[in-house]
Amino acid sequence: MEHDSHTTWEFNGSFYQPSAFLMMGIPGLEGLHHWISIPFCTLYLIALLGNCIILFIIKKTQSLHEPMYYFLSMLAVTDLGLVLCTLPTTLGIFWFNMRRIGFDACLTQMYFIHILSFIESSVLLAMAFDRFIAISHPLRHSSILTKTTVIKIGLAIILRGMVSLLPIPFLLKRLTYCGKTELSHSFCFHPDIMNLACADIKVNVFYGMIILLSTVGMDFIFIVLSYILIIKTVISLATKEECLKALNTCVSHICAVLVFFIPMIGLSMIHRFGKNVPPLVNTLVAYTYLIIPPAVNPIIYSIKSSHIREALLRALRRKSESDW
Repeated sequence: MEHDSHTTWEFNGSFYQPSAFLMMGIPGLEGLHHWISIPFCTLYLIALLGNCIILFIIKKTQSLHEPMYYFLSMLAVTDLGLVLCTLPTTLGIFWFNMRRIGFDACLTQMYFIHILSFIESSVLLAMAFDRFIAISHPLRHSSILTKTTVIKIGLAIILRGMVSLLPIPFLLKRLTYCGKTELSHSFCFHPDIMNLACADIKVNVFYGMIILLSTVGMDFIFIVLSYILIIKTVISLATKEECLKALNTCVSHICAVLVFFIPMIGLSMIHRFGKNVPPLVNTLVAYTYLIIPPAVNPIIYSIKSSHIREALLRALRRKSESDW
């Protein structure tokens, strides 16, 4: 990235491709970027520290070496990846007004942002499946979700994200671009780049929609179905205390699902149908989608999971005793 606001073009007959794009901070508030960077830095710091602490606690606590916490580790790693993808360009704009990003660098950032988003969606589905098995078939839980099975699920999640999104950068590279090179965000999104092309983008739109519906869309549907089955099982439990205890194990996951899917659906709708939505709304929804879940998830699980909370308190007590 550079300060240069001018973008050169690669010309080959009738084919035009920009050497770089210009990223956008928060529209209309450019003069306040240095002040706005303070809450962003706070959120990034919370996300980095929170997810690292979650991973450390799970690694060091033997009692947490079970499927639910393996999936939570996957969620934490994915959130760290999302933070590291967007942090350099976002803070680069707020601190140094570094708006320029190379064409290939932009496609690379876009690819990893979308992969990690798809992985997070799939991990949330795996966590819903874990909760369903734990509540509906508690005696078979450990035999169904063995360590090997969890590893296979993790590898399948990564492979699905990588393979399904692999054509996207190539579909963007084949397009002719002209005129505008200014993106809507401080990071690169597929719809954002695609809309700068002056070629036919029907293939990109169709493929993007099919992939979104067949991955994230299906994940969301299966998460909802999992909770319908969980509620059905919970209703059949003998006492009110048992019902509440079973549902309490799902609260953290439900919060994580809502925090992730609501802004993601909102952003997808804005990019496809929100032509008249103010740029500020578009920007704020994008930041909510990519920055809030990584920062909030560790807090949710630290507060609502008694096992994580107790392990964290034990680690803090050991640290304070060793200091004395």
